Amino acid sequence: MSGIDRLHPALVYHIVNTLEWRSLRPLQELAVDPVLDGKDALMLAPTAGGKTESAVFPLFSKMLAEHWDGLSVIYLCPIKALLNNLEHRLRGYAELLGRRAALWHGDVGESERRKVRNHPPDLLLTTPESLEVMLVSRRVEHASFFANVRAVVVDEIHAFAGDDRGWHLLSLLARIQRLSRFTPQRLGLSATVGNPRGLLDWLSPGGNGVVLDPAEAAGAESEVRLDHVGSLANAALVISKLHRGEKRLVFCDSRAQVEQLAVALRAHGVDTHVSHSSLGREERKQAETAFAEGRNNVIAATSTLELGIDVGDLDRVIQIDAPHSVASFLQRIGRTGRRPGALRNCLFLTTREDAFLRAAGLLYLWSEGFVEPVVPPPLPYHLLAQQLLALALQEHGVSAVDWFRWIDSVPAFSGMSEEARAELTAFMLQEEMLFEDGGRWSVGQGGEAAFGFKNFMEIFSIFTSPPVFTVCHGRREIGSVHESSFLKSDEKEPTILALAGRTWVVTALDWGRRVALVAPTDQPGRSRWTGAGRPMHPALADAIAKVLAGEPLSAGLLTRRGETMLEQARRSFEGVAPGKLIKGIDESVTWWTFAGGAFNVAVAARLGDRGLDAVGDDFAVKFKKPHDLSLLEATLSELLADDDPLYPPIDERAMRDLKFTACIPPGLLAELWVARHDRSSLRSNLKQ
Repeated sequence: MSGIDRLHPALVYHIVNTLEWRSLRPLQELAVDPVLDGKDALMLAPTAGGKTESAVFPLFSKMLAEHWDGLSVIYLCPIKALLNNLEHRLRGYAELLGRRAALWHGDVGESERRKVRNHPPDLLLTTPESLEVMLVSRRVEHASFFANVRAVVVDEIHAFAGDDRGWHLLSLLARIQRLSRFTPQRLGLSATVGNPRGLLDWLSPGGNGVVLDPAEAAGAESEVRLDHVGSLANAALVISKLHRGEKRLVFCDSRAQVEQLAVALRAHGVDTHVSHSSLGREERKQAETAFAEGRNNVIAATSTLELGIDVGDLDRVIQIDAPHSVASFLQRIGRTGRRPGALRNCLFLTTREDAFLRAAGLLYLWSEGFVEPVVPPPLPYHLLAQQLLALALQEHGVSAVDWFRWIDSVPAFSGMSEEARAELTAFMLQEEMLFEDGGRWSVGQGGEAAFGFKNFMEIFSIFTSPPVFTVCHGRREIGSVHESSFLKSDEKEPTILALAGRTWVVTALDWGRRVALVAPTDQPGRSRWTGAGRPMHPALADAIAKVLAGEPLSAGLLTRRGETMLEQARRSFEGVAPGKLIKGIDESVTWWTFAGGAFNVAVAARLGDRGLDAVGDDFAVKFKKPHDLSLLEATLSELLADDDPLYPPIDERAMRDLKFTACIPPGLLAELWVARHDRSSLRSNLKQ
């Protein structure tokens, strides 16, 4: 019996006759039985593999068969752009069946939100932050609004689970489960991950869910090439001459690089569009629509276009330098090869030696079938504090005895000791983040001072917002840039920004409103944004060591320039190997580990405690002064044999950037830091 035969007849009719589908995709077929049977599930497929329909078609079928009323399904996405992209499709499916789908996020107007509040849709598309607003808002009768929720779909779940936003998401699901008359089914949608069972257990802690992976792309033929071009200007020249007449998606790993590339491509006469998170909504939407409707054009983008946003049928993916993970590469190459007979493809154009090595290491891991596991961050004490403040607002004062029952199903919270939770709440009361009256906790004066701005908007998002300026040309919002974009050595020189693939001269700055007014210009410019650099994954560093040591890459992978670059890199790293101490010409010493930046920085800090001046990077620990190699070897052997946690010193600036740390006592804050930065497990890889 085919899966489609179990779907509701009305849905099957529209799949066959309205959508004119001849059959379901492999994942869609595989998902019908477990979803109809009420199982939680993690659904895996590459981009454009039909994950959305795999989840919503069986849910719509149950909605019709079981006569679900009110808000029944919540569909969560990590970014608003993906929600906007999905809205038309899901709204269309719902209307075919006589049901309603609606959108709610920060850009949705009040009139549309009022419609949602007064007449809840059957399916609501939203973000976790907007869901938090709904739970807390006095305009939403949350007890009745969420009473009939029967299923939650989490799209691009891997984008949540690897950081604190994932714990926030699970906290919201726990609170909704307490408000609903049902136990909502949980469905996660993801690209390939290294630990699918672990990711499912994170989403559905009961252990009764299923991983659905049709291995649709297993063994799929791909056309991948690694080239070294030496500069972004050369990359733009190559792109302008290659694949003319085709639609090309070019990934960069910073917004500044996207803007510089777009300006350079336009100078070569290439029809170029731009997409990244700091563009205004309409600006980004217009660019993505224009790209989707064109044929001979390029869109330069950051990782935002990894996440399934539909920009039409692509011919080529080009990667400037390299992403930071195999998982990211799989997302990007998965955007191609959608037409019958078309190959998935990706061309790497690297501009620096370190980027070339990162690309070579990633492709080595890819050829070995490795994908990084998604690992949630441990001990989110700051998220526990955030949830307590949000519950105090939601319930207009939460019981000091029973508050934890709202979120005790979240694994990170249930794994914390009662003593730690008591210490945290006592500290919040002491600092007046909370106020107790009659056995109930509400937000105290300290909490209002820290988070009460604009009706407690600071509580709804778990990340600290960087200081940015909105950039406007007349009444049109172009996007936003970091305030450091306006710093310059010569105050008489005009400030020129690069934004939306064009350059703009700043005509006025309003520091109070944080708005920059601009006009078009042909002069070169640049914009700045901030972003935390990420240390290299140990598996990637180890793969680079193997490539440098002579491990071959797949045949045909390297261009001629790529082959030359690899030969040059191998010569420059000749004699280097993991665990080896090498003395330089200037008598400095380098301990090559190829264990990743997090481990090497932690080792350097521990050596500093022993009076040795060292610094760590992704590949090595470097000693600035001459040292006796035998004594240094003994010190390193002793450090590797130590059982104490291995972590860098607490970075006060990094901790300030971690939101809600004002609610955490110093002892728990230190415990959080150690848990998240301990690299002791990597010691065994280097023990002699």
